Amino acid sequence: MTLPTPRILMCRPDYYGIEYEINPWMNRQRQADRTLALAQWQALVDLLGGLGAQIELVPPVAGLPDLVFTANAGLIFHQRAILSHFRPRQRQGEEEVFAAWFASHGFQVVRPPSEHFFEGAGDALFCGATLFAGYRIRSDIRGAQWLAQELGCEVIPLELVNPYYYHLDTCFCPLAPDTAIWYPPAFDAYGQRVITQFIPRLVAVADDEARAFACNAVVVGRHVVTNTGCPRLHEELVRQGYTPHQTPLGEFVKAGGSAKCLTLRLDGEDAAAWRQMPVEGSNGSS
Repeated sequence: MTLPTPRILMCRPDYYGIEYEINPWMNRQRQADRTLALAQWQALVDLLGGLGAQIELVPPVAGLPDLVFTANAGLIFHQRAILSHFRPRQRQGEEEVFAAWFASHGFQVVRPPSEHFFEGAGDALFCGATLFAGYRIRSDIRGAQWLAQELGCEVIPLELVNPYYYHLDTCFCPLAPDTAIWYPPAFDAYGQRVITQFIPRLVAVADDEARAFACNAVVVGRHVVTNTGCPRLHEELVRQGYTPHQTPLGEFVKAGGSAKCLTLRLDGEDAAAWRQMPVEGSNGSS
């Protein structure tokens, strides 16, 4: 079966900056260099395009500096976009921007119940047929339970216990249905046991490379794109048959994001088993 061309949603960092502090990485006294940020973002776009990805853009909006982190727009499942509902009020304005973009590009927009916080592909990642859902810091466990009902798939909640790894995609990256990169100390003991039980091949990253956002990687087939500063991870990826790529993203690390945070796969992550399944009927609501 021929899989579709990778489609990735991104947003130019025209209005990106550290305007508030909603995670431990952010410090308004340590501002991002917008010119350098744009150059780093464009280098990531060019790298992903060179790997065969089709880049689609949501227009930047003044006053929404974190709109650039499109991984948090929602969770894609076939032609449904499960829209995020942000816990920090500073990001809640992004919700309608992303909802309008999804609707105008043929996705059925599904909104979580207003009482649930859910931060999209930042906290929900498929590995095979199982959806792993991070909770506690940004998304809540009730949102994970709602997702299981909405999507009709197995959802494994994982409690995140380190505030520096506040989204699941900062400490966990599925590579294939049986393989993932992870940073074990970001999870509680139960979460560590569950991950080792469900995923047979795990690549653990060291503390210093986790701080360089080694787990916040973009996967395109057998290619894995990360921030710079992850040499041991890259060596292990080569041993496992992957081709790693690095590109500097330090201006975005200042806000607590890196390669994965800057992207949303519109066709489904390569590790998601549903990409190879026929489209089924939807029970969502617009």
